[in-house]
Amino acid sequence: MRLKTGLLAITLLLAANASFAQAAEPADAASCKAEEASLDQDIAQARARGQMLRRRQLSDALVALQAHCEAMMAAKDPATQIKRQEQEVQQLRLELERAEAQLRKLKAAQKS
Repeated sequence: MRLKTGLLAITLLLAANASFAQAAEPADAASCKAEEASLDQDIAQARARGQMLRRRQLSDALVALQAHCEAMMAAKDPATQIKRQEQEVQQLRLELERAEAQLRKLKAAQKS
């Protein structure tokens, strides 16, 4: 019974941790830095208390946060936006060429 209670507590902790991480996605560089600082502080507290599982979870959350923040900042970078837009234009041109080729085939088949 005690093992089931412990497993349930761990499961609930992991679920709460995952939902908190998803809900607390930072919106800009300042909030990214604030979240990183908060996680660093929580990691230090967990280490001081000997909560190695909690420290590992927080470290994983920190890595995910850093990756999210880097991706978010790259998406706001003008050079990245230009490159993404150029790729979209190129993709649309390919789709247009395919559609025009299909139209030519249909017109040729209609004349035959």
